[in-house]
Amino acid sequence: MGDYGHGDLTWFKHDRFGMFIHWGLYSMPARHEWVRNRECISDEAYQIYFDLFNPDMFHPEEWARAAREAGMKYFVITTKHHEGFCLWDSKYTDYKVTNTPAGRDLLREVVDAFRAEGIRVGFYYSLLDWHHPDFTIDRFHPLRNLPQEEIDKLNAPRDMKRYAQYMRDQVTELLTNYGKIDVLWFDFSYPGPNGKDHNDWESEKLIRLVRSLQPDIIVDNRLDLPGSGDIVTPEQYTPDADMKDENGHSVAWEGCQTFSGSWGYHRDEMTWKSPEQCIQLLVNHVSRNGNLLMNVGPTSRGYLDSRAIDRLGVYAQWMKYNSRSIYGCGIAPEEFKEPQDCRYTYNPEKKILYLHLFAWPFRQIRVENLAGRARYMQLLQDGSAIGWGELDGNEEDRASKAIMIYLPILKPDSVVPVIEIFLND
Repeated sequence: MGDYGHGDLTWFKHDRFGMFIHWGLYSMPARHEWVRNRECISDEAYQIYFDLFNPDMFHPEEWARAAREAGMKYFVITTKHHEGFCLWDSKYTDYKVTNTPAGRDLLREVVDAFRAEGIRVGFYYSLLDWHHPDFTIDRFHPLRNLPQEEIDKLNAPRDMKRYAQYMRDQVTELLTNYGKIDVLWFDFSYPGPNGKDHNDWESEKLIRLVRSLQPDIIVDNRLDLPGSGDIVTPEQYTPDADMKDENGHSVAWEGCQTFSGSWGYHRDEMTWKSPEQCIQLLVNHVSRNGNLLMNVGPTSRGYLDSRAIDRLGVYAQWMKYNSRSIYGCGIAPEEFKEPQDCRYTYNPEKKILYLHLFAWPFRQIRVENLAGRARYMQLLQDGSAIGWGELDGNEEDRASKAIMIYLPILKPDSVVPVIEIFLND
């Protein structure tokens, strides 16, 4: 494992919650950001989206305000996704937003809008590029199903070394022209037959360039280069526990999730998560020492559709009252065993334990290892006191240092109620 330097994770582990933004030409077909791959669309057939891309309702300050109100402290936007289209005025390609009817650097406007709301800046950059003339046709390429002799002919003049240089040139632009960048999210490596790995990306040169340009930047783990990443990035699933490295040490991690099943805008997607699922996702991530990067896919006209705004509003309403159980929090000490249908988060600096109730029990809930440990409890939603009593009626209760927390009969007006437990020193 090489030593490639490390970014500043201090703020990252405190803030816990960010917004992922997938936006590109794929918002026009509006049926998944992998539409070129799934439907094997040629450059020629895809060109119409480039020719007509014109987000006339693009107001990034609205995105930024919705993110801030939702409690999101950083964002990561697709500067270039697998389709190869660039959201900034790169001097290394013509396949960029300034050559569409939009006619301007939209990335700059997004960065400025989010910075104005006090939100940290992150860039996603795709290692794949289905448009670049030097990117060889592989198992994910839209042209992969052509006859092999045709693929060989198309690949003959292509040079991945030139493509790797192109990536370094573009990353240099992104990390020098937009001020301090807090996160760089590369996506993704796929070693093996007809795939691409760190050799193709020239990952070592790439990561050393990144660290030289922005020493504090946080980089993900998708360069296929052990030791190069600061964070592990489980996608579309939640780990069952705190994530560890091969030596059993906790690692910083960030789960990336979608409100529905796709990342780019998908008009006909019907699997949008409920309010309960949205809040539980955030709590589950923090309770296992992780961050949540929650995705939105703006429409091709440049706005967040009503479904996305609604789900962001769910976070805004909950975080308004309960953000103390997220910011500065992580996994609880091992002795605090979670009751059924509950999750703990813990603020080690303030010695406060947060009990999140995914199901509201009737009148009381038994909790272990808190006898003699709790100083005060309150419902976080409104700061109203919660009573409790130590249980010593039988040997099991005494051995487990159990207490009974006494709850209101009616569930509070919160998707996931939280009890704030102040511990004795």
